[in-house]
Amino acid sequence: MIGCQAGSGGDLFGAGGAGGGGTTKAATGPTSGTQSTGAIMANSTAAQFMTGGSTGSGPSNCTAGADEDKDQDGFTINQGDCNDCDPNVNPSAIEVIVTDPDPMTGMVPPPADEDCDGTVDNPPPPCDDNIAIDDPNGMDGAKAIDLCKVASGQKDWGVITSKYVRANGAQASASPKFGILPKFGVNQPRAGKRMLGISSGYARDASQPDTCNTYLCETGEVGTPPSTAYPQDAPGCNEASDIYDDIGLEVQVRAPKNATGYAFDFRFFSFEYPEYVCTMWNDEFIAYVQPPPMGALDGNISFDANHAPVSVNVAFFTVCDPGAGHPCPDGPGDMNGTGFNTLDDAGGTAWLQTQAPVQGGATFTIRFAIWDTGDEDWDSTALIDNFRWIANGGTVVVGTNPVPQ
Repeated sequence: MIGCQAGSGGDLFGAGGAGGGGTTKAATGPTSGTQSTGAIMANSTAAQFMTGGSTGSGPSNCTAGADEDKDQDGFTINQGDCNDCDPNVNPSAIEVIVTDPDPMTGMVPPPADEDCDGTVDNPPPPCDDNIAIDDPNGMDGAKAIDLCKVASGQKDWGVITSKYVRANGAQASASPKFGILPKFGVNQPRAGKRMLGISSGYARDASQPDTCNTYLCETGEVGTPPSTAYPQDAPGCNEASDIYDDIGLEVQVRAPKNATGYAFDFRFFSFEYPEYVCTMWNDEFIAYVQPPPMGALDGNISFDANHAPVSVNVAFFTVCDPGAGHPCPDGPGDMNGTGFNTLDDAGGTAWLQTQAPVQGGATFTIRFAIWDTGDEDWDSTALIDNFRWIANGGTVVVGTNPVPQ
């Protein structure tokens, strides 16, 4: 999937349906790439559009005035809306590349110009090439996870602010605890040329500058959790309440008007495996969203089916050495070159994907954070990449699952 483009599927974990970007749209006008049903000119008084077709009821005619905002999407024809009868088509929408057949018709819908820029199916290109590994600019951190577009105004979608922070949202100083990574050992970016690494130690592999070369690169920083709900306990495990060496990236972003959700990929490695599984010292990675979407756990949207946060206790901890006496279906190979399982025994997750719902046009903040729990030793690192919007009109629920192979 191309970075910064909308997903063409619905719920990444099975739910979904036709609608939004996954339906037939016919709009008119000089800025529309879809089938024309009439003529729209600047300062015109009215125009006719085709609506329907996505619900099985068939298309019907719809007339909109030049300044009417017929579809109530915040844009009129004179403000650049190239189909004022479809709220999923306007200058603040994202392009949706549809490759699956419409379940109602059995046919792949014709391409549409959802963002009314005059070109069909032109998602923005990757934006994370040639960023230095130690770049301290939070906006470049957003680019590293493929949040490419910057909002240009109150009605535009994209990144509004992005900064490196502590777990509680306080400003963080430049540090090798975060890095814009072209690789992490054998692990390559999921999209574009870079991915974001954050660590309770140093976010560097064994070959990169400022690598730690030990399993306990403590910085002596006492942290403050995001709220009194943190650290979150895994079922049957009792975490300590104090955190250390915390770091994160906090991005404030406005969703495209036609978005119904978003998703990102990540994976987690920890030196705490296997000795400290289900103890008070288990480091955590969270994706803390405000305002929290329905289904979030105290704002966190990354957890397993048992509501265990991402730590050595998460159900997806499958990258490890079977010789340690635990099930390790993915083996240790994905730790090659990272320093994990070389400097000390360790383990990790496979690549996972988290998704969450969003209201089109809504502004929200997501804070990716990691910390040591209970002490400063036995560090953990998270890789984050491939943020994308879901914009096909299907239902999106909060959830985390392995990335399909």
